[in-house]
Amino acid sequence: MSAMYEEHAARVRSATETRAPLRIRGGGSKDFYGGPLTGDILDMRSVAGIVAYDPTELVVTARCGTSLVELEAVLAERNQVLAFEPPHFGDATTLGGCVAAGLSGPARASAGSLRDFVLGVKLLNGLGEVLNFGGQVMKNVAGYDVSRLLAGSLGTLGVLLEVSLKVLPRPVTGLTLRLEAPQEKALELMNRWAGAPLPITATCWCDDLLTLRLAGARAAIAAARQQLGGELVEATEAASFWRDLRDQRRDTFAGDVSLWRLSLPSVTPPLDLPGKQLIEWGGSLRWFKSNADASSFREAAVRAGGHATLFRANPEQKLSVGVFQPLPSGLLALHRRLKQRFDPPGIFNPGRMYRDF
Repeated sequence: MSAMYEEHAARVRSATETRAPLRIRGGGSKDFYGGPLTGDILDMRSVAGIVAYDPTELVVTARCGTSLVELEAVLAERNQVLAFEPPHFGDATTLGGCVAAGLSGPARASAGSLRDFVLGVKLLNGLGEVLNFGGQVMKNVAGYDVSRLLAGSLGTLGVLLEVSLKVLPRPVTGLTLRLEAPQEKALELMNRWAGAPLPITATCWCDDLLTLRLAGARAAIAAARQQLGGELVEATEAASFWRDLRDQRRDTFAGDVSLWRLSLPSVTPPLDLPGKQLIEWGGSLRWFKSNADASSFREAAVRAGGHATLFRANPEQKLSVGVFQPLPSGLLALHRRLKQRFDPPGIFNPGRMYRDF
């Protein structure tokens, strides 16, 4: 074990002996996300740096404390990107926090989720042992795909030390279009376009305006623009729009009102729920800024075949209603077994996902 990792492993072993909870933290940009923050901080920012990068194989491996801004800058030098567009929520965001949160940006519906791009991880478990899962190629899985299991686990299963990710070439060109459409019409259009060979990489509906991002070959972009219509958004304004949407700097996300994130089938019709609304991912991701009762959002999500997350809220509300959709007994039992397997003493980020572990 390298000296860089041994320091943190020793800290974990000490916490295991005393059953002292540890709060795994990188840049702290997502401290707002998930359940209450408890335990002594295990600061991972010193575990940083790119371990390996092979542009020809489209794979990068980096340590968990690596700045996401710096990583994306290195990829940009070779005209490559993290295709799932991870939210930053500030310049302090680290790769480990990005993977632990499991969040994807505007391109999720077209490129895939963060989990789809995780190839392998190096993990520090609750016994202070360093474990390796996966590898650096897409077909590396034999048995359970633990690497992708860790994406979105919010540090409850272990400390991410290194992550290998698949990267993609940056699109040749792109543009953004905007057209007026009420919600029902916008949903119908987005679902119709999703079944057509169109280079749409992101969508956003809010206040009866539907914004589309196209990317790919110039000929495909030109043909799609003629077919879709709408007004062309100036390039600088468009880049700012999608960046602000990714990092939740738009008005819909601002203020002290609770923010709900509903993940639903894209064909779900407009929901009769209170609050300011914004729709992404072709209709599959629906944001509501509202202080309405939690049950109204959770019940509506279940009826539609999805789930609701209390994405931003004050600590009191998180404690009273929980952040994530309550799990059926079978799934909850599975989560408990996974937690016991990876973190037997139960010291990592207790309560960050569910109160029971």
